[in-house]
Amino acid sequence: MTPPLSPARRALRAITVAACLPYVSLKIAWIAGSRIGIPDGSVLLEHRTVMAVANGVTVLMDAAVVVLALLLTQAWGLRVRAWLLAVPMWGATGLLSPIVVAYPAQLVLAAFMGAPRRVADGRPFLEDWVFGVVYGGFIVQALALGALFVTYARDRWGHVARGRVGELPRSLSGAGTRATAVVASLLALVPVALHTLWAFGVEGGLTPARIAERTSDFALLEGMRVAFAAVAVAGTLMLVFRLGRSLRVRTPLALAWLGSAALGSWGAYLLTAALLPVDDPGKRVTGWMLTAYAGEMITGLLMAGCLAVVLRRRGA
Repeated sequence: MTPPLSPARRALRAITVAACLPYVSLKIAWIAGSRIGIPDGSVLLEHRTVMAVANGVTVLMDAAVVVLALLLTQAWGLRVRAWLLAVPMWGATGLLSPIVVAYPAQLVLAAFMGAPRRVADGRPFLEDWVFGVVYGGFIVQALALGALFVTYARDRWGHVARGRVGELPRSLSGAGTRATAVVASLLALVPVALHTLWAFGVEGGLTPARIAERTSDFALLEGMRVAFAAVAVAGTLMLVFRLGRSLRVRTPLALAWLGSAALGSWGAYLLTAALLPVDDPGKRVTGWMLTAYAGEMITGLLMAGCLAVVLRRRGA
């Protein structure tokens, strides 16, 4: 049965698509050779071929948000196999949700402590207005797309989130899933410890360039990553071991989805970026940073696997 496309859903779809336009327009302009928003001397003016490829990839990623918005509001979207929707939606959740949390927090911090300089290696990076346009668009995308996904999931899989945690059968997760959840939670301690140390000012394990560029924003972002790891662990363990028995099932489902997505997606993104070649030895990512990124990615993927098992069995 196809759910009616209400005016609210139409509006959310239009907002999602419109919110993609500023970012995509900037990226296309940069690929075409424009320097709008890029100050003289910016490090972005180096390695033009690499930047063009990277910008092309991010354009495709944002275009995927448009496809998701259409999928969530069209009749054919209900016939798409669950995993074909869940995987890109999980990735979008993971990449966008930390921005929704971090950027407003950075603005509040800047209001009290002053805005940090946007520099890299002592040189300008981007004009300040670019960050407002790009991150503002990301936040609108996240909120509108998230609202569309919630209504879509309620229509298609609403039965999966019904009831309370204590009512879930013990056999829903299984011994293998419970063991995986424990291993993932223990692995999460490694990146959590590293990000906590870096948030409190420890410089060990960071590159000289990163140490030189540290601001209050750096500590905020490190703390945020610890918080998302805690959310992932809490949601996964509650769901797999039926902890918090009086809670509604949708609570640990949402926590496990959000936390695992943020860990897995950003861990994979940062690990990929860290493996790209750099000319300056001072910017080469350290082994500890690679450990943190890889740990987040592996932890997020393992927890997502636990979530997938529970959802599949719950749906059956």
